[in-house]
Amino acid sequence: MKRFLLYVFAFTVPLMLGLVAWQSLRYTAVEKEIARLEEAQREWIDSNKRLIAGIAVLSSAERIEHIAREELRLVKKEPEEVLQIRIEGGKGSDGR
Repeated sequence: MKRFLLYVFAFTVPLMLGLVAWQSLRYTAVEKEIARLEEAQREWIDSNKRLIAGIAVLSSAERIEHIAREELRLVKKEPEEVLQIRIEGGKGSDGR
């Protein structure tokens, strides 16, 4: 019986050491993958910040007004030059 336990112990110790080594390799691989994903996430965040800044620049009122006046030759109308027509009642105005 003692001899059997000695064989089991002799087999179990290297097996456990092998499992520890394998687990260590897996841990290292997972750490590398996490670092890669975190770097990708930082790049996406930086890209999103640049895109948001670009949107802010492109949608500024000054830029749009400049394009309307200079490129499209549009003229801003004064409020008294604008005629508003409101149709009350009739079909479609109340959702029916």
